[in-house]
Amino acid sequence: MTERRLTLQDAAQELGITPDALRQRIRRGQYRSAKEDGRVYVFLNLDRTETEHNVQVESNVLISEMRSRIESLERSHELLERQLEQANERDRENRRLLAAALERIPPQLEAPTEEAPSEARESPVSKGEGDSPTPEQPRTWWRRIIGG
Repeated sequence: MTERRLTLQDAAQELGITPDALRQRIRRGQYRSAKEDGRVYVFLNLDRTETEHNVQVESNVLISEMRSRIESLERSHELLERQLEQANERDRENRRLLAAALERIPPQLEAPTEEAPSEARESPVSKGEGDSPTPEQPRTWWRRIIGG
């Protein structure tokens, strides 16, 4: 196990962190330190330092990739919002055009109202005319075949 003794400032620079962050790590027992002549010296394990540096670099790379992904998603979100607004605008215009077109269509004849059955319209059976159909009552298929 190879150790180097560095000042707090130099050790923080070597680890790629701030001196305050290194002081916190020393308090938590992650690094050994010694105070001589009013200066704080930190003992860095070279193997551990290299591993921590690699982890720190990998963390920075991952954070950078995540930020890039977030920015990409934000751009996609903005694009989708613009497309949705354009689709809503098209829908509003289509509804306006449809309403204008419907106003120009002339009104159709009203549907006939239901009339109460009158005595003048009796069923053929009641008149004794069972064989001759009336215009309201077409001949059934079996009357056409039989000849009635």
